[in-house]
Amino acid sequence: MRKKVDFLVIGSGIAGLCFALKASNYGKVCIVTKAKADDTSTRYAQGGVAAVMYHPDTYEKHIEDTMVAGDELSDRRIVEITIRESTERIMELVEWGVEFDKTKSGKFALAKEGGHSEFRVLHHKDITGLEIEEKLVAAAQKNPNIEIMDNHLAVEIITQHHLGIEVNRHTPDITCYGAYIYNPDNQQVCTILSKVTMMATGGIGQVYANTTNPTIATGDGIAMVYRAKGAVRGMEFVQFHPTSLYNPSERPSFLITEAMRGAGAILKDKDGNEFMHKYDERGSLAPRDIVARAIDNEMKISGCDHVYLDATQIPAHEIFNHFPNIYAKCLSIGIDITKEMIPVVPAAHYSCGGILVDEWGHSTIKNLYASGECSSTGLHGANRLASNSLLEALVFSHRSCLKAVEEIKHIDFCEEVPEWNTDGTVLNEEMVLITQSKKEVQTIMSSYVGIVRSNLRLQRAFDRLDILYRETEELYKRSILNPEICELRNMINVGYLIIRNAMARKESRGLHYSLDYPHHIDANQTTEDKL
Repeated sequence: MRKKVDFLVIGSGIAGLCFALKASNYGKVCIVTKAKADDTSTRYAQGGVAAVMYHPDTYEKHIEDTMVAGDELSDRRIVEITIRESTERIMELVEWGVEFDKTKSGKFALAKEGGHSEFRVLHHKDITGLEIEEKLVAAAQKNPNIEIMDNHLAVEIITQHHLGIEVNRHTPDITCYGAYIYNPDNQQVCTILSKVTMMATGGIGQVYANTTNPTIATGDGIAMVYRAKGAVRGMEFVQFHPTSLYNPSERPSFLITEAMRGAGAILKDKDGNEFMHKYDERGSLAPRDIVARAIDNEMKISGCDHVYLDATQIPAHEIFNHFPNIYAKCLSIGIDITKEMIPVVPAAHYSCGGILVDEWGHSTIKNLYASGECSSTGLHGANRLASNSLLEALVFSHRSCLKAVEEIKHIDFCEEVPEWNTDGTVLNEEMVLITQSKKEVQTIMSSYVGIVRSNLRLQRAFDRLDILYRETEELYKRSILNPEICELRNMINVGYLIIRNAMARKESRGLHYSLDYPHHIDANQTTEDKL
């Protein structure tokens, strides 16, 4: 199968959907998503969207909070662009039908989360992401210019490499012509040619054993762009959410939103003692990297598998109104959070690094844009400020569309693109090898490349991952294509990038903490992978 579209969007979270809805005014759009259209990381975002809405908050305050959280590595120009466009992008969501909680007076009910100096987080109870996802998917499904191909997997983006032209990281004008898309129903690979491609594939959490990310978050977009010789940076900065529900039998981990701490919940040890003030004067509302490391340290000191979040001082009616999903979830495993503390543990949650893009969301590959968690705009720096991620996706999908509709006037389809090579054999032992290798990747990354790192741990992770890489590439070359081996390749590529970027950063900064380099270095350094 072969088809042509003006805009190809890979991913159906907030970043992909916002771009698609805007681009549909200028041409035909095809959204490819490897699960159902609404099965995305956006769906699981509980807390909300940070934006400046009312006095006494100001853009300047939000900018400074973001810069502080980013630990001096955020790009101030990008931060200013993002924050100053925040109000307008929020009102667009409202126009698309998204309903944020309001006060009795009709104003938006704003929450305060860790690292924020003001109340500025818009939310829909504790299921903000689900509310956004459902409204945007509904709008896309009704749009005659948008085709949604769910349950399809993007295998590779198409570049000169597929035309038989040698490409490396120093090749000028690497160009994206579309993507090869796997259809599991007929086990065939479709060639989709596009004038513009938007990569919006979300996160990388499944690289780790314990994550809040859905099972689809295997870093596909980052891995595809890296293999196509596009620039990727900042992968050492993996954010571990401090408070996922400790429930070992469940995967992905259930997230306990930071907004609960904003409402007054306190982190405590096994004896019921508050401990965060030992680590930061902001206590339980310190930025996530500080809180996650503090919890990790407390667990090591006590030997316990978790700490506790005490929400019993929050009035019960407020919990029922603002955190009904969390209340119901905890109650389902026998915990009444109005009376009992919640067992919590850090879990891999968000990648601050990704595909390097400019202020218009354009990657280093021509005609290829990236938005959302798979991108690296410079907003987050070394650590993401809570609830800035959905805002970033809104802003950069909007800006990408503005640029793309201008560029598309000068872009033609590449007719020389060949069909996918279907050579390969079915191996009876293939699935057990792939399943076991996935578990090994997750164990390696969680054991050696987690919240606290060292030279020895990173080298051990690199050596073990290198063996898995060679084994998997050999299997891939002689096997008939399937989604499982594609995801495994992507996870290994992402793990490699995290490890290499972590090895290159000879300091502790933001989300990257090294026992061998516990201090900041004087000058900012880049860890964009050049290999």
